[in-house]
Amino acid sequence: MARILIVDDAAFMRVTLASIFKRENHEIVGEAKDGNEAIELYKRTNPDLVTMDITMPVMNGIDAMKEIIKYDEHAKIIVCSAMGQQKVVTRAIEIGAKDFIVKPFDENRVLETIDRVLHKMKRAGSHPRKS
Repeated sequence: MARILIVDDAAFMRVTLASIFKRENHEIVGEAKDGNEAIELYKRTNPDLVTMDITMPVMNGIDAMKEIIKYDEHAKIIVCSAMGQQKVVTRAIEIGAKDFIVKPFDENRVLETIDRVLHKMKRAGSHPRKS
């Protein structure tokens, strides 16, 4: 079971991801609708994994990722993007995203992706987080 922070400006997308994760007994530690909320919630909850939308108001997912990784270099972030945003996904991976999920979500792909990222995390060992 992982502690997951879901970041997406669309409530429907947050609900969709939360229900997929809850069915697999993961804990949702927070939901954010923009990058600023994401950073704040990350610092408060120290999740095992973050799903991060790219296109959001106030602060986009790329900028939020940069701040989260600056705070915790071991952050496990999976980028969520619509089809046709390959350039943005590539940039996110360069910054430090561990993988990506394409919208609209395919439940099996979502679960395979988080399992792969979490499995890598366990093999690498746990890293202390900044408080």
